[in-house]
Amino acid sequence: MDIDRRSFIASLGGTAAVAAMSHEARADALEDHLVERLDQEVAGSLAGRTQFPTVAELEAQIETRTYRRGAGNLFAGAANRTKLAPMPARPTLLDYFNLRFQPATHVLQSATRALKTGMSEDVIVACLLHDVVQALIKTDHGWWGAQLFEPYIPAKSTFAIRYHQALRFYPDSAAGYEYPELYFRVFGQDYVPPAYIQETYKMVRNHRWYMEPRLVTVNDLYSFDPKAVVTMDPFVDIIGRHFKQPKEGLGFDNSPVAHIWRTIAIPDTPL
Repeated sequence: MDIDRRSFIASLGGTAAVAAMSHEARADALEDHLVERLDQEVAGSLAGRTQFPTVAELEAQIETRTYRRGAGNLFAGAANRTKLAPMPARPTLLDYFNLRFQPATHVLQSATRALKTGMSEDVIVACLLHDVVQALIKTDHGWWGAQLFEPYIPAKSTFAIRYHQALRFYPDSAAGYEYPELYFRVFGQDYVPPAYIQETYKMVRNHRWYMEPRLVTVNDLYSFDPKAVVTMDPFVDIIGRHFKQPKEGLGFDNSPVAHIWRTIAIPDTPL
């Protein structure tokens, strides 16, 4: 595969940035570049036959990648070559947003939309937090995210985070949610959710709190506006009202999920 050396170096920040990288980091960057090129060529070859890939075609790409698609952002891609700033001794939720969940544009845009459309604060909190656990893991992120926040937020918000994952595969035009085109690309045009997702959807659809996770999907954004200016400022007071910040700091309060917070705080720990 031919490589445009100039564009490759430019993508890494220029010659000065490349010179500052270790040999291992350069090798990783080159490998990532080649994998990305291969994915682009595969996508190009599919474009002539079908608009979206099939499940089988996506599975065939597994052996061409240097990472698992379900790995969290802190453990896959360029992020794992960046030295992270240390966390404060008693980290707060805002510290995690600033130092580990960045960029948090997606959830901030989702929460901003929920705020502007008059959603309840339980839903706004869920929108703000529903995807940040993807810093740790992407597979079953609804369940992982609910577990991460359950000791600290209202039950309805936890319910919304946990079950938005299943509801996103099922349109509800009455609520204003259609199946996102992005999912045809990510999961395949012939994707069928596994049995546990199907059963979860049936349960949640008949639950009295159905609208909480459904409104997370409604306010979720599947194509982001790169020009939108969003900050945490409108949500600081909402967090203060709905998030039980432990005085010891997240990860050090001996809660059932403290170890998960520590894993996000110190992802470079080898054992």
